[in-house]
Amino acid sequence: MTTSSASDVLDTAEHETGPAPQWSVLWLHGLGADGHDFAPLVPELVRPGWPSLRFVFPHAPVRAVTINNGVRMRAWYDIVGMDFPTRADSAGIEESILQVEALIAREQARGIAPERLLLAGFSQGGAITLAAGLRRKVPLAGLIALSTYLPGAAQAASHLDPAATAQPVFMAHGSGDPVIPLVHAEQSARVLGELGFGVQWHRYPMAHQVCAEEIRDLGDWMAERFAL
Repeated sequence: MTTSSASDVLDTAEHETGPAPQWSVLWLHGLGADGHDFAPLVPELVRPGWPSLRFVFPHAPVRAVTINNGVRMRAWYDIVGMDFPTRADSAGIEESILQVEALIAREQARGIAPERLLLAGFSQGGAITLAAGLRRKVPLAGLIALSTYLPGAAQAASHLDPAATAQPVFMAHGSGDPVIPLVHAEQSARVLGELGFGVQWHRYPMAHQVCAEEIRDLGDWMAERFAL
């Protein structure tokens, strides 16, 4: 695991599974965590025969989070209340999308074209994954959204770039998630499908977390992307 920093992009933790990576996986952590949170998942996910991958785990900026009494923590946007349609700070979401785009541009400069980059995220990071994916003019290899939802789902069509629907989506959620209730994830998956995205949806008997079955199914989905 290495750490990378540049003046125009977020600090990141990185892990390469082999020399001269051919693909990148840009993975956004959840609220209050950091880029190291999902690094231990790499050996559980990666399979023999896969191309060399560069996992990039950025650290979200530190900001005050209203719903947590204004405590400052790493967050991709402020959460201003409990009502899901209006809880996400739109300015923070737009800022984070720009930061993600800067990281995608850096991967392209390092030789990884957008069609060989997977954008992934858990919880808040997954919300940014879906929001950024919705706006992509040049499609990525796919979007991975775990235990999350699409912020502003009712207005999603107004943000959609027609080219974005070429991106396949893997969505997974816990049936007993107390942080992001299942109904909001299901609604998001339905909205994305109605917009034209190919969504592979999974539900597991778990809370706000990941499980072994989920990692297995995600690995199957990623293997399909690499085979293409």
